Amino acid sequence: MTELAQSLPPSTSASTGVETRAQALDAALRTASPAEVVAAALREVGRDQLALVSSFGTESAALLKVMADVDPAIPVVFLDTGWLFEETLAYRDTLTNVLGLRDVRSIKPLDADLDRDDAARELWFSDPDKCCLIRKVEPLKRALAPFDGWINGRKRFQGGARADIPVVEADGKRLKFNPFANITPTDIAAIYATAKLPQHPLLASGFLSVGCMPCTSRAETGEDARAGRWRGRGKTECGIHTIKTS
Repeated sequence: MTELAQSLPPSTSASTGVETRAQALDAALRTASPAEVVAAALREVGRDQLALVSSFGTESAALLKVMADVDPAIPVVFLDTGWLFEETLAYRDTLTNVLGLRDVRSIKPLDADLDRDDAARELWFSDPDKCCLIRKVEPLKRALAPFDGWINGRKRFQGGARADIPVVEADGKRLKFNPFANITPTDIAAIYATAKLPQHPLLASGFLSVGCMPCTSRAETGEDARAGRWRGRGKTECGIHTIKTS
């Protein structure tokens, strides 16, 4: 047994609160490597109860590579909002094949929600928060319903609401693991280089962070990578990380 595994608290029991468990795991994993965090998440909740949520964006391949090296059969949830770039959909398929991912689940918004709230497909302009709610937040809640824990790719260096994220946190009734919380841009570049990972097709065109087409623009020289998301709206998050999933 490794020194890290020995330092981890015992697995969660039914009587242990998620918040308490998250705090204990965060303390144990605070300086752990991304692979160690993924392995700990797998140990904690089991493969059938763990999902990784990925946008298949410009930095997504790094975390997906780390996960695949631990267990490529961990379910991967991809939110297909109906507004994604064709390049992103193609990149999803490319990475699935390159990394040997065995369980990628593409989740779409409900037709009933779109017909009721966005029949004209202009909600992204009139109410982007509601657009994100029906196209991302609600679909993610449905997708995560079977799971007790999930993994995401947020990083502290992205700033804003992400600057102080822990390695493990409570998300309603689920544990939420942030394996890349402590990682740097240099670390991500090294993962891409070492594994010879393909880049997102739009990165070379100046799209440093890629979301839905209407709300994504190129980042200017010297801007933060996420400056091109919801430009000019004072909006920095879609809601999946600021609204509890359960």
